[in-house]
Amino acid sequence: MKYDEIHIENLEFYARHGVFPEETKLGQKFIISLVMYTNTQGAGKRDDLELSVDYGAVSHFITEYMQKNTFKLIEAAAENLARELLLRYPLLEGVDLELKKPWAPVGLPLEYVSVKISRCWHKAYLGLGSNMGDKKGYLDYAVKRLNEENGCKVEKVSDYLVTEPYGGVEQDDFLNACLLLKTLLSPEELLEKLHDIEKEAHRERIIRWGPRTLDLDILLYDDLVMENDKLIIPHVEMHMRDFVLKPLSEIAPNVRHPIYKKTISQLLKELG
Repeated sequence: MKYDEIHIENLEFYARHGVFPEETKLGQKFIISLVMYTNTQGAGKRDDLELSVDYGAVSHFITEYMQKNTFKLIEAAAENLARELLLRYPLLEGVDLELKKPWAPVGLPLEYVSVKISRCWHKAYLGLGSNMGDKKGYLDYAVKRLNEENGCKVEKVSDYLVTEPYGGVEQDDFLNACLLLKTLLSPEELLEKLHDIEKEAHRERIIRWGPRTLDLDILLYDDLVMENDKLIIPHVEMHMRDFVLKPLSEIAPNVRHPIYKKTISQLLKELG
């Protein structure tokens, strides 16, 4: 989706960020330029500030946050500020942020040094499964933990579905579900968080496709297609698994698989 833009250009303030003691003690000037991605149509039609992101309030928040906190690197200052903005303003979908340091102590004539980053909310569809102990309790726990995680919001959860085990290992039936997660985490960070939650549920990886207290998988992450030693997105076998496609079609029937270019409903129908 293409969002509208609200710009704040060259907001100046004094703060105490830097590696050297004199920078953190005396302070210096910083300049921020910000592009905020949101939907301004409602605010424009109704002439109502509550339906938009208040650039005045944002400017004051930036100044207060940057003066209250101290970072050694402008990279860290920019990263933390971008995150706080996205968490603080619900209508904000993403930001482009440039933090400039005009008085950088490099011993050479320059106008400024700066770091420029882009950060946004992402949509991740996750698969959940359990076939040991309190199956529903484990799925409920995963949903709760994800919703409590800073930088994560569970937006939709499918019904829980009883399914036969997959992979030829004799074991109890599974309880499966899918959810939509709005997140600031990267795919790698999200995978690490899912593994942490599985460990909290006493998950043991002993037999492939074997019984487990809790199984959490990243199925889709925006329209991303990626593969490395630890992670493949979209999930390599999701289009062949009815216990994934059935609950996923409940919450995302018209979402398209980024490789096969078919909707989840179409993939489920083709699976028969």
